[in-house]
Amino acid sequence: MASREIASTPAEVLPAGVLPTDADAALLVGRLLDPADGGPSLVTVRGDVLVDVTALGPTVSDLLEHPDAAARVRGAADGRSWPLGEVLAATAAGDADRARLLAPVDLQVLKAAGVTFADSMMERVIEERAGGVAASADEIRARIGARLGTRLETVRAGSPEAVELLAWLREQGLWSQYLEVGLGPDAEIFTKGPVLSAVGYGARIGVAEVSEWNNPEPELVLVVASDGRIAGVTLGNDVNLRDVEGRSALLLPQAKDNNASTALGPFVRLVGDGFTVDSVRDATIALAVRGDDGIVLRDSSDMARISRPLETLVAQAVNRRHQYPDGVVLFTGTLFAPTADRGAPGSGFTHREGDVVEISTPLLGTLRNTVTTSEQAPPWEAGIRDLYAGLARRGLLRAAPTP
Repeated sequence: MASREIASTPAEVLPAGVLPTDADAALLVGRLLDPADGGPSLVTVRGDVLVDVTALGPTVSDLLEHPDAAARVRGAADGRSWPLGEVLAATAAGDADRARLLAPVDLQVLKAAGVTFADSMMERVIEERAGGVAASADEIRARIGARLGTRLETVRAGSPEAVELLAWLREQGLWSQYLEVGLGPDAEIFTKGPVLSAVGYGARIGVAEVSEWNNPEPELVLVVASDGRIAGVTLGNDVNLRDVEGRSALLLPQAKDNNASTALGPFVRLVGDGFTVDSVRDATIALAVRGDDGIVLRDSSDMARISRPLETLVAQAVNRRHQYPDGVVLFTGTLFAPTADRGAPGSGFTHREGDVVEISTPLLGTLRNTVTTSEQAPPWEAGIRDLYAGLARRGLLRAAPTP
Protein backbone atom coordinates (compact mmCIF):
# COMPACT_ATOMS: atom_id res chain seq x y z
CA MET A 1 0.00 0.00 0.00
CA ALA A 2 1.33 3.44 -0.86
CA SER A 3 2.32 5.62 2.05
CA ARG A 4 0.29 8.72 2.84
CA GLU A 5 2.42 11.77 3.42
CA ILE A 6 1.62 13.97 6.39
CA ALA A 7 1.84 17.52 5.09
CA SER A 8 1.82 20.68 7.16
CA THR A 9 -1.48 22.56 6.90
CA PRO A 10 -2.69 26.05 7.63
CA ALA A 11 -4.11 26.46 11.11
CA GLU A 12 -7.67 26.67 9.83
CA VAL A 13 -7.48 23.34 7.97
CA LEU A 14 -8.10 20.12 9.91
CA PRO A 15 -5.45 17.40 9.52
CA ALA A 16 -6.72 14.55 7.37
CA GLY A 17 -8.78 11.97 9.23
CA VAL A 18 -8.46 13.55 12.66
CA LEU A 19 -12.25 13.32 13.16
CA PRO A 20 -14.48 10.27 12.62
CA THR A 21 -15.86 9.83 9.14
CA ASP A 22 -19.34 10.45 10.57
CA ALA A 23 -18.20 13.43 12.66
CA ASP A 24 -21.52 15.24 12.20
CA ALA A 25 -23.30 12.43 14.06
CA ALA A 26 -20.58 11.65 16.60
CA LEU A 27 -20.69 12.95 20.17
CA LEU A 28 -17.05 13.74 20.91
CA VAL A 29 -15.66 15.14 24.14
CA GLY A 30 -12.15 16.19 25.07
CA ARG A 31 -10.08 18.45 27.27
CA LEU A 32 -8.61 21.77 26.26
CA LEU A 33 -6.10 23.93 28.11
CA ASP A 34 -6.42 27.65 27.37
CA PRO A 35 -3.59 29.56 29.10
CA ALA A 36 -6.06 32.34 29.87
CA ASP A 37 -8.13 30.00 32.07
CA GLY A 38 -5.58 28.54 34.44
CA GLY A 39 -6.89 25.00 34.04
CA PRO A 40 -8.46 22.54 31.59
CA SER A 41 -11.95 22.84 30.17
CA LEU A 42 -14.28 20.17 28.83
CA VAL A 43 -15.09 20.62 25.15
CA THR A 44 -17.21 18.95 22.50
CA VAL A 45 -16.77 19.09 18.73
CA ARG A 46 -19.45 20.94 16.79
CA GLY A 47 -18.55 21.34 13.17
CA ASP A 48 -15.14 22.98 12.95
CA VAL A 49 -15.16 24.44 16.47
CA LEU A 50 -14.65 23.18 20.01
CA VAL A 51 -17.45 24.28 22.34
CA ASP A 52 -16.97 24.65 26.10
CA VAL A 53 -19.17 22.21 28.08
CA THR A 54 -17.29 22.45 31.40
CA ALA A 55 -20.58 23.21 33.15
CA LEU A 56 -21.50 19.55 32.58
CA GLY A 57 -18.40 18.40 34.46
CA PRO A 58 -16.19 19.92 35.62
CA THR A 59 -14.13 16.79 34.87
CA VAL A 60 -14.57 14.10 32.24
CA SER A 61 -14.94 11.65 35.12
CA ASP A 62 -17.89 13.64 36.51
CA LEU A 63 -19.50 13.84 33.08
CA LEU A 64 -19.25 10.12 32.35
CA GLU A 65 -20.74 9.13 35.70
CA HIS A 66 -24.05 10.43 34.38
CA PRO A 67 -26.07 7.50 32.97
CA ASP A 68 -26.73 9.39 29.72
CA ALA A 69 -23.72 11.62 29.23
CA ALA A 70 -24.34 11.62 25.48
CA ALA A 71 -27.78 13.24 25.91
CA ARG A 72 -26.33 15.90 28.23
CA VAL A 73 -23.60 16.79 25.74
CA ARG A 74 -26.05 16.81 22.84
CA GLY A 75 -28.36 19.16 24.72
CA ALA A 76 -25.67 21.52 26.04
CA ALA A 77 -26.10 25.12 24.93
CA ASP A 78 -23.45 26.69 22.76
CA GLY A 79 -20.94 28.59 24.86
CA ARG A 80 -17.57 30.06 24.11
CA SER A 81 -15.65 28.24 21.41
CA TRP A 82 -12.25 27.76 19.82
CA PRO A 83 -11.47 27.00 16.14
CA LEU A 84 -10.62 23.30 16.02
CA GLY A 85 -7.98 23.69 13.33
CA GLU A 86 -6.14 26.36 15.29
CA VAL A 87 -6.21 24.28 18.47
CA LEU A 88 -4.85 21.22 16.67
CA ALA A 89 -2.08 23.28 15.08
CA ALA A 90 -1.09 24.79 18.43
CA THR A 91 -1.17 21.33 20.01
CA ALA A 92 1.08 19.82 17.35
CA ALA A 93 3.50 22.74 17.68
CA GLY A 94 3.64 22.41 21.48
CA ASP A 95 2.68 26.08 21.75
CA ALA A 96 1.96 26.71 25.44
CA ASP A 97 0.81 30.27 24.69
CA ARG A 98 -2.25 29.12 22.76
CA ALA A 99 -5.21 26.88 23.52
CA ARG A 100 -4.26 23.22 22.97
CA LEU A 101 -5.70 19.77 23.48
CA LEU A 102 -4.85 17.48 26.37
CA ALA A 103 -5.54 13.77 26.74
CA PRO A 104 -9.35 13.44 26.72
CA VAL A 105 -9.60 11.80 30.17
CA ASP A 106 -8.62 13.00 33.62
CA LEU A 107 -9.40 11.22 36.92
CA GLN A 108 -9.79 7.75 35.43
CA VAL A 109 -7.16 5.17 36.39
CA LEU A 110 -5.06 4.16 33.36
CA LYS A 111 -5.31 0.38 32.99
CA ALA A 112 -4.39 -2.01 30.20
CA ALA A 113 -5.20 -5.58 29.22
CA GLY A 114 -2.23 -7.47 27.85
CA VAL A 115 -1.78 -10.59 25.73
CA THR A 116 -5.27 -10.41 24.23
CA PHE A 117 -4.36 -11.49 20.67
CA ALA A 118 -2.66 -14.73 19.64
CA ASP A 119 0.00 -13.01 17.49
CA SER A 120 1.12 -10.59 20.18
CA MET A 121 0.93 -13.41 22.75
CA MET A 122 3.49 -15.33 20.70
CA GLU A 123 5.71 -12.25 20.54
CA ARG A 124 5.62 -11.88 24.32
CA VAL A 125 6.72 -15.52 24.62
CA ILE A 126 9.52 -14.82 22.13
CA GLU A 127 10.64 -11.74 24.10
CA GLU A 128 10.73 -13.87 27.23
CA ARG A 129 12.74 -16.68 25.61
CA ALA A 130 15.09 -14.14 23.98
CA GLY A 131 15.72 -12.37 27.29
CA GLY A 132 14.94 -9.06 25.61
CA VAL A 133 17.69 -9.48 22.98
CA ALA A 134 16.23 -8.66 19.55
CA ALA A 135 18.94 -10.55 17.65
CA SER A 136 17.74 -13.86 19.13
CA ALA A 137 14.09 -13.36 18.22
CA ASP A 138 14.01 -14.71 14.64
CA GLU A 139 15.42 -18.12 15.53
CA ILE A 140 13.10 -18.49 18.53
CA ARG A 141 10.11 -17.31 16.48
CA ALA A 142 10.72 -19.98 13.85
CA ARG A 143 11.27 -22.75 16.40
CA ILE A 144 8.20 -22.02 18.53
CA GLY A 145 6.00 -21.31 15.52
CA ALA A 146 6.85 -24.66 13.99
CA ARG A 147 5.76 -26.50 17.14
CA LEU A 148 2.57 -24.57 17.83
CA GLY A 149 1.40 -23.77 14.32
CA THR A 150 -2.09 -22.25 14.41
CA ARG A 151 -3.21 -23.97 17.63
CA LEU A 152 -3.15 -20.73 19.62
CA GLU A 153 -5.67 -19.08 17.29
CA THR A 154 -8.25 -21.84 17.46
CA VAL A 155 -9.26 -21.56 21.11
CA ARG A 156 -11.04 -18.92 23.16
CA ALA A 157 -9.21 -17.71 26.27
CA GLY A 158 -10.55 -19.28 29.45
CA SER A 159 -12.41 -22.06 27.63
CA PRO A 160 -12.00 -25.78 28.48
CA GLU A 161 -10.10 -26.16 25.19
CA ALA A 162 -7.68 -23.42 26.28
CA VAL A 163 -7.08 -25.11 29.65
CA GLU A 164 -6.37 -28.38 27.84
CA LEU A 165 -3.94 -26.60 25.51
CA LEU A 166 -2.11 -25.08 28.49
CA ALA A 167 -1.67 -28.55 29.96
CA TRP A 168 -0.24 -29.78 26.66
CA LEU A 169 2.15 -26.81 26.53
CA ARG A 170 3.48 -27.69 29.97
CA GLU A 171 4.08 -31.27 28.83
CA GLN A 172 5.94 -29.98 25.78
CA GLY A 173 8.11 -27.62 27.84
CA LEU A 174 6.55 -24.61 26.12
CA TRP A 175 4.60 -23.15 29.04
CA SER A 176 5.02 -19.43 29.61
CA GLN A 177 3.48 -16.89 31.96
CA TYR A 178 2.28 -15.05 28.85
CA LEU A 179 0.46 -18.13 27.59
CA GLU A 180 -1.10 -18.49 31.04
CA VAL A 181 -2.79 -15.07 30.86
CA GLY A 182 -3.39 -15.30 27.12
CA LEU A 183 -5.23 -18.63 27.33
CA GLY A 184 -6.19 -19.11 30.97
CA PRO A 185 -9.26 -17.85 32.86
CA ASP A 186 -7.63 -14.68 34.19
CA ALA A 187 -6.74 -11.82 31.86
CA GLU A 188 -3.63 -9.72 32.42
CA ILE A 189 -4.88 -6.36 33.71
CA PHE A 190 -2.13 -3.95 34.73
CA THR A 191 -1.75 -0.28 35.59
CA LYS A 192 -0.37 1.54 32.56
CA GLY A 193 0.27 4.83 34.32
CA PRO A 194 -0.84 7.22 37.05
CA VAL A 195 -4.00 9.32 36.89
CA LEU A 196 -3.54 12.35 34.58
CA SER A 197 -0.21 11.11 33.16
CA ALA A 198 -1.44 10.44 29.60
CA VAL A 199 -0.61 12.76 26.71
CA GLY A 200 -3.03 13.58 23.91
CA TYR A 201 -3.22 14.18 20.19
CA GLY A 202 -0.22 16.00 18.74
CA ALA A 203 1.94 15.59 21.84
CA ARG A 204 5.38 14.04 21.83
CA ILE A 205 5.27 10.46 23.03
CA GLY A 206 8.13 9.09 25.09
CA VAL A 207 10.32 6.00 24.69
CA ALA A 208 12.78 5.53 27.58
CA GLU A 209 16.41 6.06 26.62
CA VAL A 210 17.43 2.73 28.15
CA SER A 211 15.48 0.81 25.49
CA GLU A 212 16.98 -0.44 22.25
CA TRP A 213 14.03 -2.63 21.17
CA ASN A 214 10.58 -1.06 21.37
CA ASN A 215 7.45 -0.33 19.38
CA PRO A 216 4.08 1.42 19.41
CA GLU A 217 0.98 -0.53 20.39
CA PRO A 218 -2.14 0.76 18.57
CA GLU A 219 -5.20 -0.06 20.65
CA LEU A 220 -8.90 0.44 21.06
CA VAL A 221 -9.44 2.00 24.49
CA LEU A 222 -12.61 1.78 26.56
CA VAL A 223 -13.57 4.60 28.93
CA VAL A 224 -15.46 2.96 31.78
CA ALA A 225 -17.60 4.53 34.52
CA SER A 226 -17.31 3.49 38.16
CA ASP A 227 -20.16 0.98 37.82
CA GLY A 228 -18.41 -0.88 34.99
CA ARG A 229 -20.51 0.72 32.26
CA ILE A 230 -18.63 1.43 29.00
CA ALA A 231 -19.37 5.14 28.58
CA GLY A 232 -17.08 5.96 25.67
CA VAL A 233 -14.33 4.77 23.35
CA THR A 234 -11.08 6.33 22.16
CA LEU A 235 -7.73 5.37 20.61
CA GLY A 236 -4.49 4.76 22.45
CA ASN A 237 -0.79 4.06 22.05
CA ASP A 238 0.50 1.74 24.77
CA VAL A 239 4.21 2.24 24.08
CA ASN A 240 6.10 -1.00 24.74
CA LEU A 241 9.77 -1.50 25.64
CA ARG A 242 10.27 -5.05 24.35
CA ASP A 243 13.81 -5.45 25.66
CA VAL A 244 12.94 -4.32 29.17
CA GLU A 245 9.87 -6.55 29.60
CA GLY A 246 11.66 -9.36 27.79
CA ARG A 247 14.38 -9.47 30.45
CA SER A 248 11.73 -10.18 33.09
CA ALA A 249 7.97 -9.80 33.32
CA LEU A 250 8.58 -8.28 36.75
CA LEU A 251 9.99 -5.26 34.88
CA LEU A 252 6.58 -4.53 33.35
CA PRO A 253 6.23 -1.25 35.34
CA GLN A 254 9.57 -0.02 33.95
CA ALA A 255 8.57 -1.13 30.46
CA LYS A 256 5.14 0.49 30.49
CA ASP A 257 5.02 3.40 32.93
CA ASN A 258 7.38 6.14 31.75
CA ASN A 259 7.02 9.85 31.15
CA ALA A 260 4.78 10.50 28.11
CA SER A 261 4.52 6.77 27.32
CA THR A 262 0.71 6.71 27.20
CA ALA A 263 -1.14 8.56 24.43
CA LEU A 264 -4.93 8.84 24.16
CA GLY A 265 -7.27 10.65 21.81
CA PRO A 266 -7.99 12.65 19.91
CA PHE A 267 -11.41 12.62 21.61
CA VAL A 268 -13.64 10.23 23.54
CA ARG A 269 -16.63 9.17 21.48
CA LEU A 270 -19.56 8.79 23.84
CA VAL A 271 -21.83 5.77 23.70
CA GLY A 272 -25.23 6.97 22.52
CA ASP A 273 -27.09 8.21 19.45
CA GLY A 274 -26.67 4.88 17.69
CA PHE A 275 -23.00 4.45 18.62
CA THR A 276 -22.42 1.42 20.84
CA VAL A 277 -19.64 -0.98 21.76
CA ASP A 278 -20.95 -3.17 18.93
CA SER A 279 -20.03 -0.36 16.54
CA VAL A 280 -16.32 -0.98 17.15
CA ARG A 281 -16.34 -4.66 18.10
CA ASP A 282 -15.06 -5.59 14.62
CA ALA A 283 -13.09 -2.39 14.02
CA THR A 284 -9.73 -2.35 12.30
CA ILE A 285 -7.22 -0.24 14.22
CA ALA A 286 -4.73 0.98 11.64
CA LEU A 287 -1.14 1.97 12.38
CA ALA A 288 1.26 4.05 10.29
CA VAL A 289 4.79 4.95 11.36
CA ARG A 290 6.81 7.37 9.22
CA GLY A 291 10.45 7.97 10.10
CA ASP A 292 13.07 10.52 9.09
CA ASP A 293 15.04 7.62 7.61
CA GLY A 294 12.32 7.12 4.98
CA ILE A 295 10.68 4.10 6.59
CA VAL A 296 6.92 3.81 6.31
CA LEU A 297 5.51 0.99 8.42
CA ARG A 298 1.85 0.08 8.08
CA ASP A 299 -0.07 -2.54 9.97
CA SER A 300 -3.37 -3.01 11.77
CA SER A 301 -5.21 -4.80 14.56
CA ASP A 302 -8.45 -6.58 13.72
CA MET A 303 -10.62 -6.39 16.84
CA ALA A 304 -12.62 -9.39 15.65
CA ARG A 305 -9.58 -11.56 16.47
CA ILE A 306 -9.39 -10.56 20.14
CA SER A 307 -9.29 -13.58 22.46
CA ARG A 308 -11.80 -12.29 25.03
CA PRO A 309 -14.99 -10.22 24.60
CA LEU A 310 -14.55 -6.55 25.50
CA GLU A 311 -17.14 -6.90 28.27
CA THR A 312 -15.13 -9.74 29.80
CA LEU A 313 -12.03 -7.55 29.96
CA VAL A 314 -14.05 -4.79 31.65
CA ALA A 315 -15.57 -7.25 34.12
CA GLN A 316 -12.11 -8.46 35.09
CA ALA A 317 -10.93 -4.88 35.57
CA VAL A 318 -13.94 -3.47 37.49
CA ASN A 319 -15.68 -5.74 39.98
CA ARG A 320 -16.25 -6.31 43.70
CA ARG A 321 -12.51 -6.84 44.21
CA HIS A 322 -11.52 -3.78 42.18
CA GLN A 323 -13.46 -0.53 42.58
CA TYR A 324 -12.59 2.71 40.80
CA PRO A 325 -14.90 5.51 41.95
CA ASP A 326 -13.57 7.89 39.29
CA GLY A 327 -13.71 5.35 36.47
CA VAL A 328 -11.15 3.45 34.41
CA VAL A 329 -9.50 3.82 31.04
CA LEU A 330 -8.87 0.30 29.69
CA PHE A 331 -6.51 -0.41 26.80
CA THR A 332 -7.78 -3.62 25.18
CA GLY A 333 -4.54 -4.93 23.68
CA THR A 334 -3.09 -5.13 20.20
CA LEU A 335 -2.49 -7.60 17.41
CA PHE A 336 0.50 -5.55 16.27
CA ALA A 337 3.98 -6.93 16.96
CA PRO A 338 6.46 -5.80 14.27
CA THR A 339 9.20 -8.23 13.29
CA ALA A 340 10.75 -6.60 10.20
CA ASP A 341 14.31 -5.34 10.70
CA ARG A 342 14.73 -1.58 10.64
CA GLY A 343 18.50 -1.68 10.81
CA ALA A 344 20.95 -4.57 10.80
CA PRO A 345 19.64 -8.10 10.19
CA GLY A 346 18.15 -9.49 13.38
CA SER A 347 17.71 -6.08 14.97
CA GLY A 348 13.91 -6.08 14.60
CA PHE A 349 11.80 -2.94 14.47
CA THR A 350 12.43 -0.22 17.01
CA HIS A 351 11.49 3.43 17.24
CA ARG A 352 13.77 6.30 16.32
CA GLU A 353 13.38 9.83 17.53
CA GLY A 354 11.20 11.86 15.19
CA ASP A 355 8.96 8.95 14.11
CA VAL A 356 5.42 10.13 13.39
CA VAL A 357 2.89 7.57 14.64
CA GLU A 358 -0.71 7.56 13.43
CA ILE A 359 -3.35 5.28 14.95
CA SER A 360 -6.76 5.46 13.31
CA THR A 361 -10.13 3.88 12.69
CA PRO A 362 -13.04 5.49 10.81
CA LEU A 363 -15.47 5.83 13.73
CA LEU A 364 -12.90 7.35 16.12
CA GLY A 365 -10.59 9.41 13.92
CA THR A 366 -6.80 9.60 14.16
CA LEU A 367 -4.40 9.83 17.09
CA ARG A 368 -1.13 11.35 15.86
CA ASN A 369 2.07 11.71 17.94
CA THR A 370 5.78 12.24 17.35
CA VAL A 371 8.31 10.02 19.11
CA THR A 372 10.92 11.42 21.46
CA THR A 373 12.52 10.02 24.58
CA SER A 374 10.75 9.97 27.92
CA GLU A 375 13.66 11.99 29.28
CA GLN A 376 13.30 14.70 26.60
CA ALA A 377 9.50 14.86 26.51
CA PRO A 378 7.93 17.71 28.47
CA PRO A 379 7.92 16.69 32.16
CA TRP A 380 4.59 15.77 33.70
CA GLU A 381 3.93 18.53 36.23
CA ALA A 382 0.15 19.03 36.49
CA GLY A 383 -1.25 16.36 38.82
CA ILE A 384 -4.44 15.94 40.81
CA ARG A 385 -3.62 18.69 43.33
CA ASP A 386 -2.97 21.13 40.50
CA LEU A 387 -6.21 20.16 38.74
CA TYR A 388 -8.33 20.74 41.82
CA ALA A 389 -6.54 23.92 42.81
CA GLY A 390 -7.36 25.27 39.35
CA LEU A 391 -10.99 24.18 39.55
CA ALA A 392 -11.28 25.89 42.94
CA ARG A 393 -9.77 29.14 41.64
CA ARG A 394 -12.22 29.11 38.75
CA GLY A 395 -15.19 28.46 41.02
CA LEU A 396 -16.03 25.18 39.28
CA LEU A 397 -16.01 22.70 42.15
CA ARG A 398 -19.44 23.68 43.38
CA ALA A 399 -20.78 23.09 39.85
CA ALA A 400 -20.01 19.37 39.89
CA PRO A 401 -23.35 17.64 39.10
CA THR A 402 -24.81 14.65 40.89
CA PRO A 403 -25.30 11.70 38.51
